[in-house]
Amino acid sequence: MPHTHYARLEIDSLTKQFGQTVALKDMSFSVDPGELFGFVGSNGAGKTTTMRIALGVLAADAGTVSFAGRPVTRDMRRRIGYMPEERGLYPKMKVGKQLAYLAQLHGLSAPEADRAVMRWTTRLGIDEHLRKNVSALSLGNQQRVQLAAALVHDPDVLILDEPFSGLDPVAVDVMSGVLREKCLEGVPVIFSSHQLELVDALCDRVGIVAHGTMRALDSVDNLRSRGPARLEVHAPNAPPGWADAIPGVTVLDADNGRSILQLSPAADDQTVLAAALRTGPVHEFALHRPSLTQLFREVVSA
Repeated sequence: MPHTHYARLEIDSLTKQFGQTVALKDMSFSVDPGELFGFVGSNGAGKTTTMRIALGVLAADAGTVSFAGRPVTRDMRRRIGYMPEERGLYPKMKVGKQLAYLAQLHGLSAPEADRAVMRWTTRLGIDEHLRKNVSALSLGNQQRVQLAAALVHDPDVLILDEPFSGLDPVAVDVMSGVLREKCLEGVPVIFSSHQLELVDALCDRVGIVAHGTMRALDSVDNLRSRGPARLEVHAPNAPPGWADAIPGVTVLDADNGRSILQLSPAADDQTVLAAALRTGPVHEFALHRPSLTQLFREVVSA
């Protein structure tokens, strides 16, 4: 049953130092109900530290975490589903027992916990492993158990640290489907990942983090439209230098009537097309926006 109290998760001006190392500096963003938020950055950028502060595992030196406009309390944290990057399951405990135990820790009664365990292990394709120790499972199935542990108490917020690492393509599809389902119910979902093509495909918005600060924050489409666009033009009769004088256009490569042009944000692709058509027929005219991977490299190295 969808909850009626899904709300926004807000991370406001978090700062955290470990000795002389600044792990977070003024980290701020929010995740709306039903939003899938991708949190990306290199190792050591501050993603895991931010997530641990949101969960209350770490204390911030400054800044606040709030849900539904109120500071996150211990009771409220029981309503968060968390999947840590270092998987936190008991290796010598049976899958079913472990999940039921974790569900009860989050406030479910024993019968509710048993029903939730059956529901999620079936949904994630691991119900045949209920009586096995976690350590006896493949890495991919251990991942699925870890996701079940994050979902079994029907959380109001999902925080997942590298949930896709080590998963086979089928498990990636299952995981992606579950995250989309939770969003449709109204749960705010935040996950970190190094697999940027997945972030690109799944997320409503993305935050790119470097050295403990938020460097870029927007929808994937908006972020990509900010980057330099490239045009591939095939105009077989075009003379050398045909595009040199067009405002905002840099010729990256030109050979045998094929040109690769970089457009500044102010450049107009229709002006380029008109110039190409003046030289004769145009067989190809394709605009390419930078991928999230290219953007990430630019933002992180800036």
